[in-house]
Amino acid sequence: MSKPKVGLFVTCLVDMMRPSVGFAAVKLLEAAGCEVTVPQLQTCCGQPAYNSGDNKDAFSVAKITLAAFEDFDYVVAPSGSCAGMIKDHYPDLFVNDPELSMKAQSLSRRTFELISFLVDIMKVDRVEAKYNGKITYHDSCSGLRELGIKSQPRQLLATVDGLEIEEMQGAEVCCGFGGTFCVKYPEISNKMVLDKTIDITQSGADTLLAGDLGCLMNMAGKLKREGSAIKVYHVAEILAGVDSIAPMGDGDEMLG
Repeated sequence: MSKPKVGLFVTCLVDMMRPSVGFAAVKLLEAAGCEVTVPQLQTCCGQPAYNSGDNKDAFSVAKITLAAFEDFDYVVAPSGSCAGMIKDHYPDLFVNDPELSMKAQSLSRRTFELISFLVDIMKVDRVEAKYNGKITYHDSCSGLRELGIKSQPRQLLATVDGLEIEEMQGAEVCCGFGGTFCVKYPEISNKMVLDKTIDITQSGADTLLAGDLGCLMNMAGKLKREGSAIKVYHVAEILAGVDSIAPMGDGDEMLG
């Protein structure tokens, strides 16, 4: 049986701020039996423009994504936000263009967030990784509410040797990032991420994980400015066993 051909949608933030997430994604996908390619043509998914009401520019950017990922069995992104844009919003974006509409619907059916793809499609039920620490997990809005991602990361994290899961209160509550939301409403965003870091700290965990880099940058930045010693990683980095990577906040990949 031939290996599923997977096109990895790296995402802008991973490409620019945290490439280790992309490498971790490739490692996990290949371990699951996939043939992974990173198309050079890919750019942004168009979500920032789309969320701001700029459908014209979102349309132009999304056309590139349609072309870049046309020939893959699956398209996988280490981000519920970007995967949700392609899967849920591309069909609406291209609804008035009959030819591109068909391509958008096809791409939508083939697009998945990384962890849900591993668990739900490739039927991965465990990983060979080790992490000595107590983690708490933030359920990012797009992954949870658009794609139904909740149990899948916890299922795989439970198989990581040495790892303990401590659920925080309000794990499903927004961190305040919201893409352009944090730019348009900085005071509200800051209060939301402050509330989130209180919940993270009170969980007793020493490590914070999530599946969206924007959320992680926001929370890592606030934790850093509060002087917290809590480490922050993308869930893929822990599942891939990439223990030599410095946690977020030790570099520049943070907002808050």
